[in-house]
Amino acid sequence: MQETCLHFTFKKQFPNFVLDCSATFNSSVSAIFGTSGSGKTTLLNCISGMTVPDSGELSLSGNTYFSSTHNKNTPPEKRHFGYVFQDSLLFPHMNVLENIMYGYNLTDESHRHINPEQLIKLFNLQKIMYQKAISLSGGERQKVALARALATSPNLLLMDEPLASIDKKFRGTMIRHLKNIQTDLKIPMVYVSHSISEILALTNEVLVLKDGRQITQGKPSEVLVHPQLEHIADYTTLENLLEAELISTDSINGLSEVKIGNVTLSIPSVDKHRGSLLTISIRSADIILSTVHPQLISARNIINGKITNIHHVGHLVLVYINIGTRIIVEITQRSLHDLALKVEQNVHLIIKTNSIIPLVSSNDAI
Repeated sequence: MQETCLHFTFKKQFPNFVLDCSATFNSSVSAIFGTSGSGKTTLLNCISGMTVPDSGELSLSGNTYFSSTHNKNTPPEKRHFGYVFQDSLLFPHMNVLENIMYGYNLTDESHRHINPEQLIKLFNLQKIMYQKAISLSGGERQKVALARALATSPNLLLMDEPLASIDKKFRGTMIRHLKNIQTDLKIPMVYVSHSISEILALTNEVLVLKDGRQITQGKPSEVLVHPQLEHIADYTTLENLLEAELISTDSINGLSEVKIGNVTLSIPSVDKHRGSLLTISIRSADIILSTVHPQLISARNIINGKITNIHHVGHLVLVYINIGTRIIVEITQRSLHDLALKVEQNVHLIIKTNSIIPLVSSNDAI
């Protein structure tokens, strides 16, 4: 596939709001971040063609879809952009297979390069193919909505808060599916969210909006510490969403062991086969740092890592640590001073087993 380059410049005037922003995305998975009312959905609708800007332009990989200067506005159905909404908006009278085939059948044969069977397998939909959409759980509906959007073989996939309305544990399944889209289907994505944790887990580049205007753009880890984000981001909810491989389960003691990066962690027991992949959540504030190896403590997880970055965010400090994968730890300014932490320093991370949440839903394939 041709290297993705999404460029847009939009201005759209509403009675009480103005969208006025410009950006270029060069990565395979890009994010738009901001609080409610910042203009995220309006921007996504301008990209999709559902909202017509007053002025500006839009191009993807060299193809122009909108240009006020050249009086060009490609209709939404001709842009071949997939769109997944916060609410799945499936056809309730159709079953899962019919919903997926609806998008596929609307696509010209010359443009089809993704077949429904591939999507059914990718999203583990075999067991619910003939269920009516109205009978599905929230997480199942979002999987089907994603499959329906992909069945159109889109040039670009747009997602508006796709994980906001589903059960927290089902987020792990959806995050892995979204990663698989890149691995298996190579479709570029623009992901709208107000969750810093999701953006860190999924995307390579993020644009931050406030009141319809761009504040900053860059790598998620860099944007995270931009001074203006102090006022629009909730750092108390920051969590590490990490992909893990199940090594073993001790059902008697209610523990499982998983491998992440270079380390093995004890987590609450999960009912999955050895070798299964799952997503776990660890709140940044639930991790304790030590400069010496702790002795005689109840926490089962004591792992080694090296500090790669230290960022100050208001009264908090975010410490980036390499354990074979990146993990972010939230500490206070006082702790930073007392421990004399610095970049390239080796540290020990202490994580209680019950502070690790396996994001495993009953709907997950075992």
